[in-house]
Amino acid sequence: MTTAAAIAILSSACSVAAASPRDPAVAADAGPRARTVLAEGWQFNFVGEAGPDAHNPKPENWQQVSVPHTWNRVGYYLSDPQTHVNSAQGVNKAQGVGWYHLSFTPAADGAGKRAFLEFDAASRTAEVWLNGVRLGEHRNPFGRFRLDATDAIRFGQANSLYVKVDNTQPRFGNSTADVLPMTGDFFVRGGLYRPVSLVLANPVHIDLLDSGGPGVYAATRSADAGSATIDLVARLRNDSGAARDVTVDVQLLDDTGKAVARWRHAGQVTPGAPAEIKGALSVVNPRLWNGTADPYLHTLRVEVRGADGALLDALDQRFGIRTMRLDANEGFILNGKRVPLVGVGIHQDTEASDWAVSYDDVAETVDILRDMGANSIRLAHYQHGQPIHELADRHGIVLWDEIGLVTAWTNAKDQVETPDGIRRNARVQLEDLIKQNYNHASVGVWGIANEVDFGPGRPDFLGRPPEVLADPLPLLKDLYGQAKAIDPLRPVVLAQCCEERGLRDVPPVADTVDAVGANRYYGWYYGKPHELGAHLDALRAKRPNQPVSISEIGAGGAPNMQSDNPTGGPIESAGRTQPEAFFSWYHEESWKVMKDRRDLWGIWLWNGFDFGSTVRREGDAQDINTKGVVTYDRKIKKDAFYFYRANWSDKPTVHVTGRRYVDRAYPVTEVRVYSNAPQTVLSVNGREIGRMTDCPDRVCVWSDVRLKPGANRIEAIGAFASGTVADRIDWMLDTAQARSFRIDSGAIVAAKADKRFGSDNFFVGGAAGTADTPGGRGRQPVLVAIAGTNRRDVVASFRSGSAFGYRIPAANGRYRVTLSFIEPKEAQGARVFDVTANGTVALKDFDIHAKAGAPLTAVREQFDADVTGGMLDLQFVARRGEAIVSAIEVEPLAD
Repeated sequence: MTTAAAIAILSSACSVAAASPRDPAVAADAGPRARTVLAEGWQFNFVGEAGPDAHNPKPENWQQVSVPHTWNRVGYYLSDPQTHVNSAQGVNKAQGVGWYHLSFTPAADGAGKRAFLEFDAASRTAEVWLNGVRLGEHRNPFGRFRLDATDAIRFGQANSLYVKVDNTQPRFGNSTADVLPMTGDFFVRGGLYRPVSLVLANPVHIDLLDSGGPGVYAATRSADAGSATIDLVARLRNDSGAARDVTVDVQLLDDTGKAVARWRHAGQVTPGAPAEIKGALSVVNPRLWNGTADPYLHTLRVEVRGADGALLDALDQRFGIRTMRLDANEGFILNGKRVPLVGVGIHQDTEASDWAVSYDDVAETVDILRDMGANSIRLAHYQHGQPIHELADRHGIVLWDEIGLVTAWTNAKDQVETPDGIRRNARVQLEDLIKQNYNHASVGVWGIANEVDFGPGRPDFLGRPPEVLADPLPLLKDLYGQAKAIDPLRPVVLAQCCEERGLRDVPPVADTVDAVGANRYYGWYYGKPHELGAHLDALRAKRPNQPVSISEIGAGGAPNMQSDNPTGGPIESAGRTQPEAFFSWYHEESWKVMKDRRDLWGIWLWNGFDFGSTVRREGDAQDINTKGVVTYDRKIKKDAFYFYRANWSDKPTVHVTGRRYVDRAYPVTEVRVYSNAPQTVLSVNGREIGRMTDCPDRVCVWSDVRLKPGANRIEAIGAFASGTVADRIDWMLDTAQARSFRIDSGAIVAAKADKRFGSDNFFVGGAAGTADTPGGRGRQPVLVAIAGTNRRDVVASFRSGSAFGYRIPAANGRYRVTLSFIEPKEAQGARVFDVTANGTVALKDFDIHAKAGAPLTAVREQFDADVTGGMLDLQFVARRGEAIVSAIEVEPLAD
């Protein structure tokens, strides 16, 4: 069947299935252009796998939708499902072909105009037919594109618009094989997920077919307090069939509408290829766009008039006068002054809207980040829409824009060179990105790649195990040259993951760009947080003249998973154990390393928000990357959000951490408060515990705070020059926990048992371990069988070492101490140790294997101890091998 025949059949089938959609009409504009947003009345039909049947959607499957629209819903939380939009039953990860249909009637007075269909994005690919005429296709899932519909449109009559989209996962030889990204830790949704419009213009107009861009491009060549020079390029198109004399008048208006600069060009525009006109504006005593301090915007007004003075076309755009540059020693320089960039990377999805986000959705995202104190956003890992660029302009937020070149740049396991199709697609995405966002003052850099230096270290969880190492350098050099040709002023950057981390055969991709970002996860996937500093020093030493930033740093954090001590046991970077307290600790420790480095041109946390990713089964979520400082639904700001707010923002901030850990395991606990107040006061149940001034890194810590049975009100009050700010939370302590300490040794999250245990805490020294084999990416842990206990999960973990102890803040009195042990693997006699309680030997020459008779068999030992100084000091000292303990129970004896 021919495509034309298929479209005819579709028209018939769809008209039968139509449910009387609203008919959008083109409103008559007073200006030379008219725009109609085509949002309502669409019908959608998901076909599925691309192939011979892709043009044959079933008539009964049409459903009415509004645009923006995506058929995909990705990711859901396992905890509290009733409070979330997504659930296991509601997600949709289907990939393939979907059809959209719209019947619309443009006003009859549009005759004589040029008609363009404008799509702000369609994923992954789009083919468009109007009234049976194929207008064209677009193969960039993230960029705006326009198609000339003049010869196909019928003014004053019903028009039938069909759009075929395809988000098939790229594979060698399939329908999307050349469409980036090839892979990535995120899911590429399908659909018309950004707005669609009909645009009418006069035959002589500013070019609407220039890679989705505005057709007029302005760049601040130089600026200071006395003057500024702005370079201009305007592309004019004449579709009238005859040469036309025109005047192009460009004005820069201040916020009162007064012209502060003007440039005029008179000439002739011939039919055919667009004419490119270049000029410049000179501004005296300019008011600069100065980031969050003063995001002042002018209006760039362009008018095209005919020989008779009639207005043929006009365009207004917000424009900020500013200069930006990156310095290897001083970081980011805005208008000649150093401005430390701090912020987050974000994806474009939310739980409620997925990729089909509204302007209000984007505004909410930006408002949350502004509240945190972010002055920069990395728009990862592809081109984002116009709303966030407009909001960033308005609020003074500096953006890192980038294309969808992520990890892989070939699509067959034996390719060593980038296929021509993928190279062309990368160039299309880069040209769309730059031209569509060229005039935004907020855009600081153009990113051409993310983590293409995985090489042999590329993780298998992305679905493409490495067999050969393809060389990315020719592609990166090509893209660098292209970016500089379009925009010589902005730096070209990339984010790399692996250089100087000991991975073999990783190419030095940083040499191909002006500046780099380092995606580093010390303390999460590898190493310790403090090791980041030495690593950055090594990068600086290798290329002392290249600016370096932290483009990603983060950890997983489940807000409904709690720990009593974030260093008490191992987390699972690829598994379920990701408590919020560790997430906060990780960010605190990482910030210590980064905060005073003047040479970093920016710091971006990964991520601002939890986001959908079908390669993740971690924390308390499914198909969600949990590294966001805010949850996917934007409802929970994790504790770490307030840590950064206290450090990045001048807004008075006081935040008590652990508010979701309501039912406490221990009667004595640490209280941690994020506060940027000169003085912070803590009270518990109305009693003042203490005052702290200018807390280091805005973290105020009160140790050994005692709770009473029942409800406990925790209140922190910050004293600011503007007044006091308070934060209050409530914790509960069950009567059974009021004087008891039950410690699950070696566990960062306590296992469930017949009695309530807390996670490992109060320890001094030793190392956490487990008899189980932790699960990896997408794999379940292997749990060993342990004999002699109904608390398998408690005794499976342990703390061990040659000498370690527990200082348990028990109230004075007499206690029964119960210690639980297992021997994980050692033979009898290989592990022998002593246990003392407040200096008194409780267990002498203790050999777990000898006592149990076999490994992986639980043993319990009990003894009584008196506490007189408010502290029970247990010491474990090895005589052979290492001492070990799996659980500690300290329970008061009856008076």
